[in-house]
Amino acid sequence: MIDPVSSATSPVASSFAVSRADMGALRSAQIAPSDTMQSLDFTTVLARAALSAIDTLKAGEAAAITGMQGKASVQQVAEAVMSAEQTLQSAIAVRDKVVAAYLDLSRMQI
Repeated sequence: MIDPVSSATSPVASSFAVSRADMGALRSAQIAPSDTMQSLDFTTVLARAALSAIDTLKAGEAAAITGMQGKASVQQVAEAVMSAEQTLQSAIAVRDKVVAAYLDLSRMQI
C-alpha cells in the first residue's frame, strides 16, 4: 500500500538536498536552550520545519484513520485534521513566498 504522506517526503528531501540519513539526524538532533536560531543555517531550519510539517500531516492522517475505525473520538479527529490543515496551508504559503522570491531574483538585471 502506498502511503500518500510519506511519498511526499522525497520531493521535500530533494528540494533541500537532504538525504534520508541527514533527515534522521535532523529528527534526532536536539537544540540546546542556549542555542539560538542565528547559529543554525537556513537549510537546517527549513528542513526541520518541513520534517515537523510532515509529522503533523502524518498524525492527522493517522487520527482520521483511527476515527473511521471508531477508535478515536470525533473531537480528537477534528483537532488533528484541523492542525494538519493549518500546517499544510502554512507550508503552501512558505512555498509561495520562496517561489516569488526566486522569481524576483531571476528577473534582476546583473
